[in-house]
Order: sequence, then structure tokens, then C-alpha cells
Amino acid sequence: MNWRFLAWSGAAIAALVPIVGGAWLLTLPAASAIKVPPPIAQQEHDATLAALKPLRRARPLIAIVGINDMTETTDYLMPYGILKRADVADVVTLATGPGPVTLFPVLKVEPDTTTAAFDTAHPDGADYVIVPAMSRDDDPVVVPWIQRQAEKGAVIVGICAGGKVVASTGLLDGRRATTHWFYLKGWQDKHPGIRYVADRRIVVDRGVATTTGISASMPMSLTLIEAIAGRGKAEAVAREIGLPDWNARHDSGAFKFTRPFALTAIRNTLAFWNREQLGLALSADVDEVSLALVADSWSRTYRSHAVTFAKTDAAQTTRNGLRIYPQQVAATWPAERLLPAVGATPPAQALDTALRAIQTRYGADTADFVAMQLEYPRSPASRTEQPAGPFKTASCRAAGRG
Repeated sequence: MNWRFLAWSGAAIAALVPIVGGAWLLTLPAASAIKVPPPIAQQEHDATLAALKPLRRARPLIAIVGINDMTETTDYLMPYGILKRADVADVVTLATGPGPVTLFPVLKVEPDTTTAAFDTAHPDGADYVIVPAMSRDDDPVVVPWIQRQAEKGAVIVGICAGGKVVASTGLLDGRRATTHWFYLKGWQDKHPGIRYVADRRIVVDRGVATTTGISASMPMSLTLIEAIAGRGKAEAVAREIGLPDWNARHDSGAFKFTRPFALTAIRNTLAFWNREQLGLALSADVDEVSLALVADSWSRTYRSHAVTFAKTDAAQTTRNGLRIYPQQVAATWPAERLLPAVGATPPAQALDTALRAIQTRYGADTADFVAMQLEYPRSPASRTEQPAGPFKTASCRAAGRG
């Protein structure tokens, strides 16, 4: 269990007392349908790309920074996997101290180096610094390190609630920005100088970029590739990962603390006797994006937690060279609790596939609950398509248990 799980479930359990005594739950809005927002004007898109253009190196240097104890899984791994696949920049993963980075809600990785070693190797700093969500917004190593990188000319990119970390540096004061819907009010209250922008997945203002939600790291990564190497290269990478299109438009109003969200959080949190550990085989050359999305989503249901396993405790080297440690040593996993092998679908489709399987196993409310946490707009079609493979059968049996 991690701090973010406690935050979500704490909010849910806090709702129980007024629910028992009255109608507090009825004051929450009902779920709202996700609307298709208007297209982004070409002028705005061009301005975003211009603001993200590399200014120093012909081949930019991108640093993805995290703290050793709890950095968000998809925020850390998705930009790495997509940017390394593009091969338009040198991409390094950093930690504030030696040793592995424990990701939440799942996975443990060995970063390339530490922030101190990076500073020694690159005294002129990075071209881009990607900041995931972390368990502390004001880490005493990360905050001044980001400030120094910005002073050296790096573009700072806050992914999802990584915008809270960036806000702690003071770099968002007076700038336009966005962040994950769940933290928006507290973020604004603590940093009133931020000019919040709704209905955008990506906001860039004077060398600082921020995004909405965990799933926004995919369009952010592709936008960064486009800024560095052009539209053609970004489209080629998008085709490889199975994404037909991407843009910055977003329906912010669809993501809020709703009655169905609260009820699902309460129901699944209280059903602790029915919680499952689902095995996810960890193998060499696994795609980082797919692994992150599958492990992350299954670990947010409050009914299950993904556990990576391998035959040995040795770290497995991923498709793009990152070393990930298995959480358990096992040759096999019980079939009814074994998740499908990662890599059967293109990375961009891994989340939809996982959400459909979650819906089959635990119901549509839980799948929507996970998507809401990820700030991911599920299409109506994604709710009706069925997952393929042996896990569908296991899911139906599990669902029959109640």
C-alpha cells in the first residue's frame, strides 16, 4: 500500500460518516459523459512546439528525475519508453540517491544514475527535465535540483501531479499551467500565483510544461518528439506504438469527485477480504510503456494489485535498456490470477485492453474508477469491446465469486 492509495481510500472512507448520518453523498455530482472538446487551433499548436524546441544541443539531453522512495509508475516509465524508442535524444533516468527507485503503485527500477552524478557528468545541465508525481512535493534534493536545471536553461516538464513538485520550486508562479484533477484545488490554494488552464492536456509557458493526468504523458512525449524532430518522426513513433492521433485538447469538466467514483472507492476499499494479487510475468525486452500501463491500472482497482514475478530475483532489462526488479520469485502463477503477458497489443492500446479486462472482472464502475484516477477519457466503444485471451475466462469465474 502506498501514499496515493491511502489518499484515495482516505477520501472514500471519510465519506462514510456523513453517509451513515445523512445525504452527503447526494451532494456529489453524478457521472458526466465525456464531451469531445473543440480542436486545438493550429496557431496554438505551433506556439506549443516553438516553446518546446531544443535551444542548445543538436541531440538533446533529457533527464527523468525521481525520488527513491515512491515515484509514480507511468509518469516515470512512459516518457522513458516513448522517447527512447524515438531515438531523437539521449534519455537518462535519475534518482536522488543510489539504489533502485520504488515506483507506486507498483514496480521497482534501477535508474541510470543519481542527480549528483548527472551534475558531474553534465555541468551545463539537461535540455529537458521530466518531473513525475512523487510522494513528496517538496523533496529537499529534487526541488533545488530542478531550480538549478531551469537556471541552466532546461525546459521543465511536470507530468500529472508532478506539477505539484514543479509548483514547489516556484517556477509556476505567474505561469499558465495544469495538473491532475484530484489535486487541483489544493494546488491552487497553496500556489495562488498559478494561472490554471482548463481543457488542455498540455500547457507550456516560458520554459515550463505541465500536463493533466497520468495518461497525458503519452501525448506529451509525442509532442516533445515533434518539437525535437518534426511531425513526420512523431507520427512514425505514434504508428509504432499504435496511436492514430494525439493532441492537447481535453474535457476537464468530465474529471471530478463524483458519486459513482466515491461509491466505488468505498465499496472496493471495504471489500478487503476479496482483494487479489494478480501475477504479471516480468521478462527481458518487455516494453516499458505497456508494462507501466497494465501494472498501474490493475493496481488502482482497490480490488487487486499487480505483482511482477520472474524465475530469479535478478533485474530484467527492458526493451530500451531499463532494469526492472521482479517483486516475487516464482516460475508460475495460478492461472485464474495470471494477467496476460505484456506485449500482445501495441503499447498505446495496452490501457484500453486492461480497462476492458478490469470491467469484465470487477464491473464497469471499477473500470471507470481506474480511468478517472488516470484522467483517461474512455470512449464508448472501449466499454463494449471484450478482452481477448485466457484471462477473459478467468475474469468471468472471478466475477462470479461476487
